[in-house]
Amino acid sequence: MILAKQYRCIHSASCQCTKGHLSEDVIFLVFYNLNWNPKLIATLSCACKWFDDFAKRVLWKEFCRTRAPKMMLDLQSSGSHSVDGNWRALGKLLIYCAGSKKGGLFTNIHIPGHFVYQTRFSRTSGRSFLLPQCRTDVLYVSDPCEHLDQGEEGDIGFFRGVFKSFSSSKVKKMLIKKSAKFHPTEVCPYCKAKLWNMLQAKMIPQSASCRLGSYEDCVEYYVCLNGHMLGFCTLLPLSDSEEASELE
Repeated sequence: MILAKQYRCIHSASCQCTKGHLSEDVIFLVFYNLNWNPKLIATLSCACKWFDDFAKRVLWKEFCRTRAPKMMLDLQSSGSHSVDGNWRALGKLLIYCAGSKKGGLFTNIHIPGHFVYQTRFSRTSGRSFLLPQCRTDVLYVSDPCEHLDQGEEGDIGFFRGVFKSFSSSKVKKMLIKKSAKFHPTEVCPYCKAKLWNMLQAKMIPQSASCRLGSYEDCVEYYVCLNGHMLGFCTLLPLSDSEEASELE
């Protein structure tokens, strides 16, 4: 079922959708039994502003905790009770490959965004995307979402990730120190925040291509103000990528 997004409803006493309305506890139990189904959470969010707020505040948080419990525990272990960019943005990052539109972040590539059934995020892999002086930062990065046989572009991989406590990270401090510029038009597909180009900032280590199994000069990624990361690479043929892993 597709619902049109409602922005004006504040779920006041005069609101029509209060008639027969279930309590937060009942809605929580319903979605608990639905195993925090993300499609149904998104559908509920479209009903009205009150439902949207409840989904962002409660349901998406439970979805994230269920989908990646160890990762969520670590992201919150600094004492914060919220996640940068909100839980809905993080929930989307866990299950959505943003792809690329022609003329967008990755100029010559056009691959529509899509949902992914399952993705592994790794803190160990994340270290490979950080310069040596920034490796005390914590970054979780997904395995590349492979899109094979893309004509002249070859085999393409999209990856995404998230920093822990990005506001106090060494990566953010270095970007500010370098006076790195934001992308003039594009924003984060997960939280709509502005994006830094890590390639332009010269902050992509060689270890990133080794970890991805890609050509060294064909890795590019962005980090937004909330610490979400998205990038792409051109993947090596399987035999070559195995050799790159051995070198790493």
